[in-house]
Amino acid sequence: MLIRSEAKCEPFTANDGCNIIELMHPKNLPDSSAAALNFSLAIAEVDIGKETYHHVLAQNEVYYLLAGEGEVHIDGESAAVVSGDAVLIPAGSEQWIRNTGEVVLRFAAIVSPPWTAEGDRLVEPS
Repeated sequence: MLIRSEAKCEPFTANDGCNIIELMHPKNLPDSSAAALNFSLAIAEVDIGKETYHHVLAQNEVYYLLAGEGEVHIDGESAAVVSGDAVLIPAGSEQWIRNTGEVVLRFAAIVSPPWTAEGDRLVEPS
């Protein structure tokens, strides 16, 4: 059985400027578990009034909003999102998210295949 605690994971800042806690990623798991995992799961946070950098992932991504509200932007389209919403971001899409609420925007980011820094590139806003 494999259980990872958010409190025991080392946070870092991702390429897009989000505060990230990687809960499940093959590179952080024992070999026996890593081989079975074809996605990564992280908790991301965007501070009040802030937004992530415009970026493109080589992988498919799903955001599941845990707390707060924001505005998600994918390939020139935008929509308001709130806690409880899930958003599909297809591989190769320009994306960014803005915190429009009064609390830290928190969401689970599920990336398949697993996220890599090389597959996450910043782009100039279009």
